[in-house]
This record gives sequence, structure tokens and C-alpha cells, in this order.
Amino acid sequence: MPSTSGTLAASHLVTSWVDEMEALCLPEKVVWIDGSDEQRRVLTAEACATGEMIELNQEKHPGCYYHRSDPQDVARVEDKTFICCRDQKDAGATNNWKEPGEAYAEAADFFRGSMRGRTMYVVPFSMGPVGSSFSKIGIELTDSIYVVINMAIMCHVGESVLDVLGQSNDFTRCLHSKATLDPEKRRILHFPEDNTVWSVNSAYGGNVLLGKKCLALRMAGWMGKNEGWLAEHMLILGIEAPNGSTEYVAAAFPSACGKTNLAMLIPPEGLRGKGYRIWTVGDDIAWIRPDSDGRLWAMNPEAGFFCVAPGTNSKTNPNGMETQKKNTIFTNVVLGRDGTVWWEDGDGAPPADALDWQGRPWKPGMTDENGKAVVGAHPNSRFTAPFSQCPTAPLSQDRHHGVPISAIIFGGRRERLVPLVYESTSWDHGVFVGASVASERTSAQYGKQGEVRRDPFAMLPFCGYNMADYFRHWVNIGRTTPNAPKIFHVNWFRKDENGRFLWPGYGENLRVLEWILKRARGEGKYQETPIGNVPTPDALDMTGLDLAPGVMEELLEVNREDWKAEADDIKVFLDSLGPHMPPELRDEVKALRQRLGA
Repeated sequence: MPSTSGTLAASHLVTSWVDEMEALCLPEKVVWIDGSDEQRRVLTAEACATGEMIELNQEKHPGCYYHRSDPQDVARVEDKTFICCRDQKDAGATNNWKEPGEAYAEAADFFRGSMRGRTMYVVPFSMGPVGSSFSKIGIELTDSIYVVINMAIMCHVGESVLDVLGQSNDFTRCLHSKATLDPEKRRILHFPEDNTVWSVNSAYGGNVLLGKKCLALRMAGWMGKNEGWLAEHMLILGIEAPNGSTEYVAAAFPSACGKTNLAMLIPPEGLRGKGYRIWTVGDDIAWIRPDSDGRLWAMNPEAGFFCVAPGTNSKTNPNGMETQKKNTIFTNVVLGRDGTVWWEDGDGAPPADALDWQGRPWKPGMTDENGKAVVGAHPNSRFTAPFSQCPTAPLSQDRHHGVPISAIIFGGRRERLVPLVYESTSWDHGVFVGASVASERTSAQYGKQGEVRRDPFAMLPFCGYNMADYFRHWVNIGRTTPNAPKIFHVNWFRKDENGRFLWPGYGENLRVLEWILKRARGEGKYQETPIGNVPTPDALDMTGLDLAPGVMEELLEVNREDWKAEADDIKVFLDSLGPHMPPELRDEVKALRQRLGA
């Protein structure tokens, strides 16, 4: 039998499950994570001793450490990610499906004996503040100290979680093992009817920090469908006006659309005289619930940031740069032999004596045998930092009840079609806008550059059940929420005929948010178009921002012929999701085509 270290006061339900997983994985010992700083220091020192992590220059990066992944294990693996429910129809057309018995049997073969000679860590964690009725509890078993330390940043972990759980059986059973890291045997399995997640043969964050995408989106989405709330891939942003009142928006964007940058926005110089303050409530996930006041309230279930490093700099996200200055885990960035880190499109020059993300000597300008530039940091390299270190984090970040949402915003990267901002005309129309979200692929993304990829609600990889049923759930939420927020769409990426961005973006996006909040209050100038309400060219406060004549008109243009083709494409996409599609969205397609004169 393995030795057990520091067993916490867990219920019989918890300990019997841990015993069962021990018997499967056969670890050398079991260590229970109590959440203490002392235990974290001991584990960090152990990870550094084994090479799993590297201590950085503590003068320049206090409390910071470096981790390097296996080269074949650097990102989420959608083709190895499955929803394992009894009826395949419940998984829908956008998810990979496995029958639960088959999935358990296959993965059990990969887990069997996978922790021999290793330690199994038992990590009790709470997504959301410990004790909040909004929060969900999970327990992750893992053989990776890297996972333990990251979970301690991203969630509330330790004995206090078990105290709240008590004798309840309502916790998500999360099992993870690095096993052999064999990519062919990699599986990320969700069993929503059993409240269970299994992940094997990966050590990459998005696949193994099981409280994040696995529980907080895929599993929580299933829970929300049954319990009457929403688990969304959304940031939560507070905008405090000079009179001290704060309004909150939730926003969803596909990858490469500036989600984290918007969450940490800094007001532009031209609007600072108005006295706005910005509060970053969440940058990635929002749990949204109807409340007794007839509004939707949102909570960020995470306690940290798991951010893509390349492209983060003092211009794009100064608050992000401040956040990662201490107590941060860096993964797959450039490592200097002097214990410093760097990444492409970051700040300053790379270290003079540098190693790339695979540990090879590297310097700028290197090319491969085909003459292609060799990057130092992996494009998906990350930093994990505590939420409390963000300069714009609210003082009362752990709000057990969340914050009221005034507007919901969707966005995508479209060079020609979509105006800077438009407002939906009803809740069902807003759900249709979210369902038709799309982005054009960039050169950094897999696929043909410029190709339009539908990503409804920015949830395509994260919706843990039938997406057509997910749309229906959104429609139903609106039916039961008398004071539901208005829904908008933004596009920061429109270009002119020469390929230049028309809108400067970043902090200037506050000008658009200001108009959105006015419209949420029934104020603000607008003009009706076939796709929704668009600001008049003079509706945004442009103080301190000089755009060339005609640019604002171009940013707000709605081309009927282009939108006719878009409407046809949306219809094809919605039809592809199968017979569960709510009739309200089919009606919205017809109405859009009629307004366009199709």
C-alpha cells in the first residue's frame, strides 16, 4: 500500500474514491494538499530539485518559476477531447463522443499503474469563493507538482474546501496522470452524468488544470443547463463612472481577438478627464445566473490568470505585464541563462544568452532549413499569475454573489464585413448574434489565413453538450429574465482597402463600451440597419482621437450584398447542428434575409 501524507478531514465518500483511484494508478505515496504556504514552498523546492520547474532570477522575477513542456504536449487537443454521455445526441454535432463504458475501459488501461514510483497529490479545489452558493467543488488527483502549483494559483485549494463539502457527494471527481505522455493515448474525457473528468498522457495546462476548461466550462455548462444558469467563455469588466456607480459587461471573443487585453483595459488619454476607472472581474470564464431582481449576475470562478504570453507587452496590456512581475509560473517562453524570461512581441530585447522553449540555444533571426524564422517562445506559451496581483482587480474580488450585468458583448475578427459595433434588437436576436459569431483565421492559427471559422458564443471547443440545445438554453434564459441585458457585437479589426486597421483598438475601445452602456440604459444615438442598431457617426466620444475624414462612416458601414452572403453562410452553419436547433434562431435567419432584401 502507498504511504499517505497529511490526510485531511475528508468524508468517507471522498476517501473511498481516492482509495479506488490509488488502486488503479498505484502511486508510491499520496499527499493531500492543505492549501498552506509552507506546503507550497516544500513542493516548489521539490519540483526544482527534480527539474520539473526552474527557479528564475529572484531579484528580477521574485517568486517566479519556469516550466518546459514536452514538445508534443503544448496545447489543448480537441481531437482527443470527448464528451462521454449515454446518448450521443446529447453531445451534439460539435463534440467528439464516446460511450461512457468504452471510455472508462480504454482510459483505465492508460491509467493502470501510471503513477508507479510517483506521488499522487489530492487537490481539493473550489471554483468560485469557498462557501458561495454559486461555487462548485472538485477534487483533482494528479502526479504533477506543476499541476498542483498552478491549481493553487487558479483556484481556491485546500482544507477549507473539504470543510465546506462536508458529507456531500456533490463534487467533481477529477483524475489526471502524465502517464507516458504518449500523444496517441492522450485522452481528456468528460462524464457529465457522473460528474467526473479523466485526463491522461498530457501535462499541458489546458488539458490538466481540470478546474478550468473541463469543469468551469464543459462540465459546468451541463450543470447550468440542468440548474438554470450559464457557464460562459467570457470576460467580466466593470466600468466605474465619475459619480462612483459601476456597470458591468460580459464579453465573449474567439482566440486572437484581444479578450484579455479588453479585460485589463486602461482608459485612453482622451477619456481620462471623465474620471473612468476600470475593474477586471474576470478575463476568461463567467458563470451567469438569473437573480430575484430579474437581472443576470455573473461571477468569475477562477482565482488566477492563465494567459498567452506572446503579444503581451506594455502597449497591448500594461496591466497584464504588471500582474506577472512576481509569484508567476512561466511555461514554454524563452529562458535566459541569467534566470530571466522573454517572448515574441513582449517588452525589451531577449536575453543575450538564451534558450528557446525546447531548451536549445536561441537568438533572434535564426531560421530553419527552409528559411523560416525560428521563434524562441512557443506561440501558445503561458504565464499563470494570481488574480490579486492585477492592478485593476476589485478590492472585493471574492464576491459570493457576483456582479449585475448591464450588457453582453460578442466579437470576432472580420476585416470587411462587420461594423465596429452594433446592437441586437431583442433577446432572441442577440442569441442569434452570439450563435453566428465568426472570425477569420490569422497567420498564427491552424488553417487557411482569412478563412472564416464559426465559433458560436466563442464556445465551440468548450460547450459540453449539444450546441443546438445550448442555443435553446440561452433562449429560455431570456424568457425567465425580465430585465435581461442587451446584447451587442463588436469588431476591432476592420481594415481599409490597403489592409490597414481602421480602428486603433486597445484602450480606445472604451469609447465603444461607453456607447454600449448608454444603449443599455436606453440612451445614445443610433441608426437602424438590417443587422441591428449601429451608432451614428457622431455618437461616440472621440475626444483626443483624430480619425481621418470618412473613417468612422467606413467603420460603421453595413453592406447589404456582403451580408446576404453572410446570412446564407449562417443558415448553412445552423442547419449543420441538427434538428435540435430552436425555431427562434431559424426565424431570425429568415428575418435577417428579409431585412436585407434577399
